[in-house]
Amino acid sequence: MAHTKQAGAVKGNRDSISKRLGVKLYAGQIAKPGNIIVRQKGTKIFPGLGVSMGNDYTIFAIQEGTVAFKTKKGKKFVEVING
Repeated sequence: MAHTKQAGAVKGNRDSISKRLGVKLYAGQIAKPGNIIVRQKGTKIFPGLGVSMGNDYTIFAIQEGTVAFKTKKGKKFVEVING
């Protein structure tokens, strides 16, 4: 005897919720201490001056200033510059 007794939605027709990853503050924007700049899985972007990285690879500001992105030896960095 079949397990499914009536016609209905397929069991595997579910999707996971999105994690809202990505850049939250773009270059030129003002960041205050504690502001999240990038949410990511793994180090796609590395922390530079004026920022720090959390256990879940979230990059956040540790000082007030302007957000700037740069590339150095093929790696992307984000920093917060005073002024």
